[in-house]
Amino acid sequence: MPATRRLVWLLLPPTSELDASQQHLRVHLCQLPQIQHAFTLAHQLLALVRQRIPAVLTPWIETCRSSGIPVLKTFAERLLRDLPFIQAALELPYSNGVTEGHVNRLKTIKRIMYGRASFEVLRRWVLASA
Repeated sequence: MPATRRLVWLLLPPTSELDASQQHLRVHLCQLPQIQHAFTLAHQLLALVRQRIPAVLTPWIETCRSSGIPVLKTFAERLLRDLPFIQAALELPYSNGVTEGHVNRLKTIKRIMYGRASFEVLRRWVLASA
């Protein structure tokens, strides 16, 4: 029996990206009502984020809270804490992608250099690679 995390990740990709054994396992899993409901809700969330539809977010959260699935209920309640920020992310065209890319690059360089050189050498490397 596969680990729970592997099963969860098996439910997320489109069917076309799964091989025959994975598709068979997904069909078998979705025969359980709670798994089918969670599968449906997960794909609804993916769709509303990809299509950037903030109006559907609050009803989706309420559906999760009333789903009877404890993990989804907890997830939905945590989303409610940050609801204005999530809605803004869905509504506004701004992206943090470039900044996150630079942070990732800096952290990678830092890990490579860890314990090998002083801050000044790290600084020069970062400036030289920019």
